[in-house]
Amino acid sequence: MSSPLPAAKVIHVETRGAVILDEASPETRDSRGIYLPNYIEPVSHIAVDIGGSLAKVVYFTRSPEPPSSPSVLATGGNSSHGSISTPSSPGSDGAPSPPFPPSSSHSRQNGALTPMVLDNPSSHAPNGLSGLHQSLLHDTILRRASLKHFPGGSLNFERFETDAIDDCVQFIQELIERSAAINGVSIEEMKQGVKIMATGGGAHRFYELFQGTLGVEFLREDEMECLIEGLKFISLIPDEVYSFSDQLIQSVAHTSTSPAVLERPGPNAPKYAVTFEGNPAPQLPCLLVNIGSGVSLIKVDEDGVFERVSGTSLGGGTLWGLLSLLTPATSFDEMLALSEAGDNEAVDMLVKDIYGQDYSKLGLKSTMIASTFGKVFKKGKEKRTFSPEDISKSLLYAVSNNIGQIAYVPFT
Repeated sequence: MSSPLPAAKVIHVETRGAVILDEASPETRDSRGIYLPNYIEPVSHIAVDIGGSLAKVVYFTRSPEPPSSPSVLATGGNSSHGSISTPSSPGSDGAPSPPFPPSSSHSRQNGALTPMVLDNPSSHAPNGLSGLHQSLLHDTILRRASLKHFPGGSLNFERFETDAIDDCVQFIQELIERSAAINGVSIEEMKQGVKIMATGGGAHRFYELFQGTLGVEFLREDEMECLIEGLKFISLIPDEVYSFSDQLIQSVAHTSTSPAVLERPGPNAPKYAVTFEGNPAPQLPCLLVNIGSGVSLIKVDEDGVFERVSGTSLGGGTLWGLLSLLTPATSFDEMLALSEAGDNEAVDMLVKDIYGQDYSKLGLKSTMIASTFGKVFKKGKEKRTFSPEDISKSLLYAVSNNIGQIAYVPFT
C-alpha cells in the first residue's frame, strides 16, 4: 500500500517590522520589495500570476539587511544589494538613461532562493572522506544551515508582458540556477524544493511551457482565493494601505502659488493629504477592485468570504490597446512614461471650458472632466495634432475614472 502524498506546507509570514523598500528611481515603483526583518522560515516558492496583459512574479530571498534597491533592471544595472546571498551588481558607467525603462530581464539579479536541502544538512554528508575533508564539509554544512535560522529577507516583485512570457520563464530559470550556485547545491537539489504557485488564465495556457522548461513542481491555484489571502497579507504591512481625497488630486494636478483652503467633503473623509496606515490592521469587510486586463468587483465580508458582484471589460487591456493605436508606445512602461509627461487639459473638455467656472449648484469643480477627448473634434476647423503624452494622460484618466465610478456609485 502506497503512502499518502504529504500535505502542502503552510507558510506563516512574520510581518512584524515589515518595511517597503525605498524607491530608487521612478522606474522602480512596480518592483519595490517588502523587507521582512523578523521572518525566519525558509521558503523557495515562486508565485506567478499570468494575466492577459502582464505576468507578475513574486519570490523571497534571504538577507539580514534590506537591499538598497528593488530591481537592478529598473535602475539600469546600477543598484547595490545586501551582502548575504546577493551577487554584486554592475556599477554605474554614467551613461544617459534611455527614453523608456528597459524591458529585457537578463540583468535582473535580486538575491537567491533558499533551497529546501538546507532543512536537513546532515543527510547529505558522504561517507569515506578524510578528516580534513570531513572538517571542511562540516563547516560548510553549518554555514548552510545557519542561512535557515538568521532572520530577515525580502519579497521581490517583477513583471513581464504576457506576450513575452519566454522572458519570464528565462528569468525564473536563471533565478533557480543562480540560487543553486550561491547556496553551493546542485541544480537538481535546488529544483527539488522549488514550487511555482501559479494563478491567472496563463497558469493553464502556459502550463506545459513552465513545466517542460523549468522541471519544477508547477501548481495551479484558485485566483480569487489567492487574491483574498494576498489582501489579508498586504493589509498587515505598515504604510501599504493608504487613503486620499479628491482635494489632494486637484492640488497635485493643478498647483498654484497660493492654493485655496478647501473644505473637507465630509466629517469622515480622509485628511487633506495621503494618509498611510502606520498601524496595520485587517481591512475587512471591503469592496475589492481587481484591475487587470478587465476589472472585477469583489465583495469581501469580515470572514474573508467573497462574491463577485460586478465588473467591466474596460480595464488595463483597454488602455493598452487604445494607446497602441493612438501613440508610438510599444510597451506598458512606455505608455506609463508618456502619460506621466502629459496634460489631459489639452485633450479633454473640462467644466470650466463650458461654464467658465465651477458649477457649484451641481457640485462640479471647474477642473472636472466634462468630456474625455472633448477638445479633439471642432466642427469646421482644421484638424489639430495632439501629443502622445496628452493622449496617454487623457486615456489613463478616462479608464481610471470609469473604474472608480463603477466601484463607488452603486455601493455607497
